[in-house]
Amino acid sequence: MKEIKSIVEAYNSIDLSQTKAALATVARVEGSSYRRTGARMLVLDDGTYLGGISGGCLEGDALRRAQKAIIQDKPSIVTYDTTQDDGAQIGVGLGCNGIIDVLFTPLRDEETNPVKILSTLTETRRLRILAAITGGNETMNALGKATLYENDEQFLQSFPVPHIAPEVLTDIKRCLNNQSSATLNYCTKQNQEVKVFIEVILPVVHLVLYGGGYDVHPFVRIAKELGWNVTVVMNINKANKSLFTTATEVLHNKGEKQAAIDNYSAIVLMAHDYKTDFNNLQRLLETKTRYIGLLGPRKRTQKMFDTMMKEGNVVSEENMQRIFSPTGLDIGALTPEEIALSICAEIRSVFANRNGTSLRLREGTIHGN
Repeated sequence: MKEIKSIVEAYNSIDLSQTKAALATVARVEGSSYRRTGARMLVLDDGTYLGGISGGCLEGDALRRAQKAIIQDKPSIVTYDTTQDDGAQIGVGLGCNGIIDVLFTPLRDEETNPVKILSTLTETRRLRILAAITGGNETMNALGKATLYENDEQFLQSFPVPHIAPEVLTDIKRCLNNQSSATLNYCTKQNQEVKVFIEVILPVVHLVLYGGGYDVHPFVRIAKELGWNVTVVMNINKANKSLFTTATEVLHNKGEKQAAIDNYSAIVLMAHDYKTDFNNLQRLLETKTRYIGLLGPRKRTQKMFDTMMKEGNVVSEENMQRIFSPTGLDIGALTPEEIALSICAEIRSVFANRNGTSLRLREGTIHGN
């Protein structure tokens, strides 16, 4: 989402009467690649670009392809095959060993403009689906057209290739359920193949920190660099002024306004006060968050569990799976910055359904399920 936000902001700053632009989108990946499907690159007609579709090996050629799309005012799809030994192939010898389809779409001042569609999703707090035509018979004039799924009826009426819309809708439901994007092939009644990139767009992670110590500051900076939204809940009268410029929001711990917490939020209790953390834990177990981290030793948290049990408020097994104590991955963190890094890494692993171990111990591909 961070890249999408940056692209939207950059595009909105353009004077469209003076500057033209195109969007490059990774629509399919087979094998290995530095970036995955959904990676984007905004290109202006003067050669300026923002974002990226690879680790640097494809950007030069992509820049030229995007400028061509701008000049011709016509979308195109380009396949980069870095698995071959052909020295003339872009990206060969850089170790990617993958096949990558990139969609180049000139950006017109119209409602179907993909950046305009993306701009409506930057603050979303639920899963969204974007279905784009990324291949097939170009005489359909549908290449590059993207449809945002709102509901079944709306999608069936607005998808640009009506004959395959019911099939695409079925796959949209599957992608929503799996929370994973897919590029799929379909066949029209005219026996023409159409390729569709069904992209699942997740809400930005919302990190909520309950505490106002000095160790909050590096935590906020690291999370913001990741593109996360960060809310700090503390005694606002003791907050350093810099916190108001780095955090997304700073709330008073005794104020009426509460942090908005959903199942894409992660919570860390770091008040360094047992009673405060204990009270917050009990209240926050009622929210939908998938991650509740507690600073401090395991025995401190166990004391909380024991107290709750004595009070007849036993922590369920489901809630135990959401509580991470001690919080963070085991990286030997010592400083506030390192501790914040270990916790952010653990939050990322939880939201990605990974176990947070070294990649060299992972069986199969890096990005595979």
